[in-house]
Amino acid sequence: MIALKMPPSRPRRRPHELSFSADEKPPIATAITLGFQHAVMALGLLAYTLALARYANLSVDQTRNLLAVTIIAMAIGTALQAWGGRLGSGSLMIHMPSVFMVPLAGPILAVTGPGGMVTMTVVSAVATLAIAPLLPRLRGLFPPIVAGLVVLIGGMSLVGEAVEHSWSLGHDFVIDIPSLIMSSITLALIVGLSVWGNRRLKLLALLIGVVAGVAAAFFMGRLEGGAVLMSAAPVAMPELVTPVVDIPVGLLLGLAFIAILTQIDTVGSLILLDRMDDADWRRPDMKQASRGVLGAGIADLIGGVLGSMPTATSSANIGLCHASAVTSRTVGLATAAILMLVAFLPQATLALTLIPTPVIGAIELYAAAFLMAAGIDLIASRELDTRGIFIVGISLLGGVTVLLMPGLAERAHPALRHLVGSGFIVTGVIAIVLNLVFRLGIRRQLAIKLAADGPPVSIQITDFIEEAGGSWAARRDVVRRAALAAVEAAEAIDQAGGDRHVIGIGGSFDELNLDIELVHSGAPMPVGDVAVADLESLLDGDDDSAIDAAMSSISGTLLRRLADRLSSRAGPEPGTSILRLHFEH
Repeated sequence: MIALKMPPSRPRRRPHELSFSADEKPPIATAITLGFQHAVMALGLLAYTLALARYANLSVDQTRNLLAVTIIAMAIGTALQAWGGRLGSGSLMIHMPSVFMVPLAGPILAVTGPGGMVTMTVVSAVATLAIAPLLPRLRGLFPPIVAGLVVLIGGMSLVGEAVEHSWSLGHDFVIDIPSLIMSSITLALIVGLSVWGNRRLKLLALLIGVVAGVAAAFFMGRLEGGAVLMSAAPVAMPELVTPVVDIPVGLLLGLAFIAILTQIDTVGSLILLDRMDDADWRRPDMKQASRGVLGAGIADLIGGVLGSMPTATSSANIGLCHASAVTSRTVGLATAAILMLVAFLPQATLALTLIPTPVIGAIELYAAAFLMAAGIDLIASRELDTRGIFIVGISLLGGVTVLLMPGLAERAHPALRHLVGSGFIVTGVIAIVLNLVFRLGIRRQLAIKLAADGPPVSIQITDFIEEAGGSWAARRDVVRRAALAAVEAAEAIDQAGGDRHVIGIGGSFDELNLDIELVHSGAPMPVGDVAVADLESLLDGDDDSAIDAAMSSISGTLLRRLADRLSSRAGPEPGTSILRLHFEH
């Protein structure tokens, strides 16, 4: 497995906090160990498949078969994502059963039996495959603000269930002390080893936490399921089911719509992983996201033919990537291999799914905390003006309202209940809609004349660039660099002589490029290469004019360091010129 040569991904610089980045190959023992941890986490999320099976009143054999084929689909999706190329994202993205499908698929499955799952998953896969090639053209729908909101609300959506699982809360909200002890031990070890452990302990933080939690459950007499485990067959092949196509068209359209909305989460997760893996991250790579969604669609199409449940990307496993400081694609292939093996070993499946619920809840708590912090970081990476503030505020308001008042969804039409009842979906839809609406009022080109009797020119220039950067939601670091460069350029223009003075400033932005234009009187500024003067020799001499010329050359050198490209040309009016500063965004 380690010797396989995977297609190369986009060149990236590894952040210092990562032990192994996407294209780096850890030792085989490390890859297998981390793959096992990811597999344990993903298999623990089969609780959603079990919930669907219970909802549909499936028999024990039908439930085991549904589990097996769903694990196969998860393995295929995980392998495609790790392999990359044209059919995957080229990242450590683990697939899990799609929780968003449970409310709508449950009633259908109860009527049709396992055969209905074939039609539902295939329809979901076709919708996913249809949206995948369109993603690169939809860059405007998924700016970092929208992606950050999706990641943030995804973490917030985990909180309620994670706390319930960790403390075994019932309707009376009484905390079960043994469950509290198990989850606290697990969470404390995961966090503690991730923060203070050495490199090897960080790699094994989640596994050590899970083992300690299971050991605590054993000593407290809370480890159950031994009889069920022993009664399961050691090896079993999943059985193919006969498809049932007699499903109302309206419900199939609802499934397709959910599948498309689920890809919002996929895009947000891929952006988050890409940012974790790139120290010089600037913007979402929508081509990579498109390949990731394509891989998800292919996995669901194959899984659908087998009768599996639709899959989604696992946010909890992204938390594990952060805890272990490893995003290697090799670990993804190891995880896929382990999942595929487990699919044919019923005893192994049951053993992993019998991990005490409070232990799984502790992992969910860690993942929720990480996702919320990562979402906030994504949102804060861009300048925000009033539009951006309202996009964030109103979107979160809608999502949190649904999370805090789940009863509101019961008032909706049955066909929409599962959509408006998801805080994740509500936040994502509102963010996309508001972004589209507010973009209508954004001027991509701005220009003003500087007031001769107003504040200092440097203040006017800085205010203009900061306000424009906020309205465009440009990156904070680029906006600050542009402001510093523009102020330096204005000083260089004033010192260049020839009756040159800055009289106006303009700017343009298209998500990939930020351009600032300084309009000044006089002839165009020379922007050729400037030789670096020997200041030590000049300071020892007595030629003041040479020193002034040297200082001007320093200003030009500084401008070339701050801006990615400089150009100069004649201005729109006689006697004026324009100095253009280009910044890659």
